[in-house]
Amino acid sequence: MHASPPPPPRTTSPWPIVVQGAAALAAGMGVGRFVYTPILPLMRDQAGLSSALGANLATANFIGYLLGALIGIAAPAVVRSAAALRGSLLVLVGTLALMPATHDGVLWFVLRLVAGAASALTFVIAVSAMLTGLRAHAHHLVGWAFGGVGAGIALSGLLVVAVQAASTWEAAWLTCAALAAVLAALAWPLAPHRHAPEHSETVQRTDRPRTHRWFIALLASYTFEGIGYIIAGTFLVAAIQEGVPGRLGGGAWIVVGLAALPSCALWTRLAHRWSRPTLLLTALIIQAVGIALPALVGGPAPALVSAVLFGATFMGISTIALSIGAHLQVPRAVALLTAGYSAGQILGPLLAAPLLSHGYNRALLLG
Repeated sequence: MHASPPPPPRTTSPWPIVVQGAAALAAGMGVGRFVYTPILPLMRDQAGLSSALGANLATANFIGYLLGALIGIAAPAVVRSAAALRGSLLVLVGTLALMPATHDGVLWFVLRLVAGAASALTFVIAVSAMLTGLRAHAHHLVGWAFGGVGAGIALSGLLVVAVQAASTWEAAWLTCAALAAVLAALAWPLAPHRHAPEHSETVQRTDRPRTHRWFIALLASYTFEGIGYIIAGTFLVAAIQEGVPGRLGGGAWIVVGLAALPSCALWTRLAHRWSRPTLLLTALIIQAVGIALPALVGGPAPALVSAVLFGATFMGISTIALSIGAHLQVPRAVALLTAGYSAGQILGPLLAAPLLSHGYNRALLLG
């Protein structure tokens, strides 16, 4: 009598990692980093926030993000630490909850600085855990996990719109802190692999084509993208509310999030049919049109089209640019691109600040 063959190995479902990673990105980026955009008009109207201080608070968050990214680069063990991920999520929730506890611009600056660092660490650790945990599964699942950024933007934007109708800017920060806490709880089980193999950017160095010139062009492009996208990411809602009275501004930010949610999965699928440089060029052109549209054409329809075009491209551009950088096999390509992008985000609000005395349209055109 022949022994029955052993049962096939049991495969673990990838969806818990997708959900946990998406929740971490929703908390760290969608809420912790970008919730300032829909709350900015509320703080301007109710808390007396000046345009200059508003730009400075945005810059503080981006400086913190760069510092957090540099910590992740300098201390690789942090990227593989579940404790660091959970600590970053807790810090993030705390900084959101403390924003309405003061009217001091210096303290706001510090809180947004710390929030930026916590956002970066959350992003780096969560992405590392997702890429490792989903390595054996379809690549579009990573795209859906990245859609957590869009989900966080949409959910926090919806909360701010609801609070705006009935309450104050302080309540907006507190409700979004509660949202971040719920998302942090969902992300809590996400565990980076301590002994995960590092992504090799040095494989076949001797056989690598001379691609440094291409990489320099990509780095310059991605740095300028950091400048342009963050101007819209910071001031788009305020610009739309300035041009179209009512609640459309906050609603437009919800549309940005909804458009961003499936965008990474979509761009990932398109990369199977078209080259990534072609997709990058296409996405950058679409985004440029989207950012400029409300400054050139007034009315609610152009504002909503702008929100869709911006939301559908800003995360996709990051996904495509980083994948091109890794493909070129320049040592530490992803780290260099992230540093350039972060530097561009710091420069964006600083360059836009002198233009804000004339409204937001000139700032959007600069973007």
